[in-house]
Amino acid sequence: MSPELLGFGSLGLVLLLIAIRMPIGVALGVVAFLGFWFLRNERVAFAVMQNTPFEVAANWGLSAIPMFILMGAVAHSAGISEALFKAARLWLSSLPGGLAVATNMASAGFAAASGSSVATSATMGRLAIPEMLKAGYAPSLAAGVVASSGTLGALIPPSIMFVIYGVFAEVSITKLLIAGVLPGILTAAVYSAMIIARCKLNPKIAPPIGLGMDKDELWRERWRSLAPVWPLLVLIIGMIGGLYGGVFTPTEAGAAGAFLSCVIAAVQWRLTFEVIRTSVMEAVKTTAQLFFVAYGAVMYTKFLALVGVPAMMATMVGDWAVDPVLMLVAVSIIYLILGMFLDPLGVLLLTLPIVQPMFHALGLDPIWLGVIVVKYIEIGLLTPPVGFNAYVVKNVVGDRIPLETIFKGIGWFLACEAVIMFLILAFPQISLWLPNSMN
Repeated sequence: MSPELLGFGSLGLVLLLIAIRMPIGVALGVVAFLGFWFLRNERVAFAVMQNTPFEVAANWGLSAIPMFILMGAVAHSAGISEALFKAARLWLSSLPGGLAVATNMASAGFAAASGSSVATSATMGRLAIPEMLKAGYAPSLAAGVVASSGTLGALIPPSIMFVIYGVFAEVSITKLLIAGVLPGILTAAVYSAMIIARCKLNPKIAPPIGLGMDKDELWRERWRSLAPVWPLLVLIIGMIGGLYGGVFTPTEAGAAGAFLSCVIAAVQWRLTFEVIRTSVMEAVKTTAQLFFVAYGAVMYTKFLALVGVPAMMATMVGDWAVDPVLMLVAVSIIYLILGMFLDPLGVLLLTLPIVQPMFHALGLDPIWLGVIVVKYIEIGLLTPPVGFNAYVVKNVVGDRIPLETIFKGIGWFLACEAVIMFLILAFPQISLWLPNSMN
């Protein structure tokens, strides 16, 4: 058996192990371990297994991840997400589908504080879905907007996915984070436009709501609702501005964000010992889960390099002179299919060693590739049969909303994603204008 054939066969074995419910980090590590043993010997296999955890954990770029997670955990535990939703509700409730639009915009704001799609969906699901159901909103709209807008956590900085992509693709993490700003705003805007148009055409799915106060009182409440929110908004804007201006690195931004989120919670008398304990434990647990998958992925990447799969794929692209448009179509199909069955981090780390050399051979921008990949990871969080964010929302709502109703509501947002992806693929400057202007 040729090394290249062995490499592609190993990919099938990885997918088989994942299909039988083996954790993806274990599946990648086991296949890589057996591959090294088969091609070399058991001493090489054990040496790779022993050295890889240190190589991953010692990477300075990855140290931003626990800081970003801690920042989001403090924001959530201190009740900042509730303040965001309350403010959005007061300011946007007069629009058609106002509560759904408010949920979408509050999710975008919380995503910029947490960097996690799952955390955003779970948090906003607990806050927004009961409010929308109480107001008579269609369950499919209420669940669909929470599951879909939660995916903004993978795109709007600080994005954990961009940090991981930057480390393993060896490109600027700062530029990746900045590249996600305009696509994230575009996604939130298209979502909001669809909600407003849909609710305008069919008011039954989102009846108008009354806030029970006169105009003067409403405006007083609106301005008052910004008091607990503006420090967090200043933090987010300052962090993005600091990254754009080169004032600090992503790791420094994560540390500053985590520290300032604690300061904001303390100033608002929300930083209790329980908040600190819960936030730190959440950061430790989530970081450990991410790094465990990364260990297996790095081992598997080394195995693919040993058998020559990335080099072979790059050579094939060069020999065939594949049109970039065809390459983008092929990459889109790959990520849409894998996103239906694998978790986001697994899709990213499994495909990157193969896709990146192909993009490099065609001279395509790796920052643009990062945005494309993360966007498809977002879509994978919504597509059945796995659709991880749909299951997160289902866990929140219990028996109140059937799973098929949640996927029905998500369908409208997947149609929006088709428009958004067309714009990002057709106009690369949506992703590249801000990072290129940093030069």
